[in-house]
Amino acid sequence: MCCIVLKLYYICRMNTDKRISQMRKGVLELCILTIIANKEDAYASDILAKLKESELIVVEGTLYPLLTRLKNEGLLSYRWEESKSGPPRKYYKITEIGEKLLQELTIGWQDLIDAVQKITESENTSLETTNQQS
Repeated sequence: MCCIVLKLYYICRMNTDKRISQMRKGVLELCILTIIANKEDAYASDILAKLKESELIVVEGTLYPLLTRLKNEGLLSYRWEESKSGPPRKYYKITEIGEKLLQELTIGWQDLIDAVQKITESENTSLETTNQQS
């Protein structure tokens, strides 16, 4: 019985981790555009460091394809700069179109936060009332 309970807990925890991971992936574009917009130029390792610092842990294998897609969509531009050690570095900059999208995503994100808070706060209040009546 104990093994079944532990296994169920593990399965539920695993599913929770996957869901949280999907939520984080959903806001990655907004976060990356914000990081790049807040710098004059952004190097990929700087973007990764900022995401990790914010606990939106991303690996290079996730970041580079996303940067390429954003560049191909005209949201980012880049320039090469010689490095004192190693190969040239690619620095990203947000474009005017990217800035407009960032504004729209930021508004959409805030609307989403407000909507989710309305639901979760309302449901939490209902649950507390129900629990107090029991």
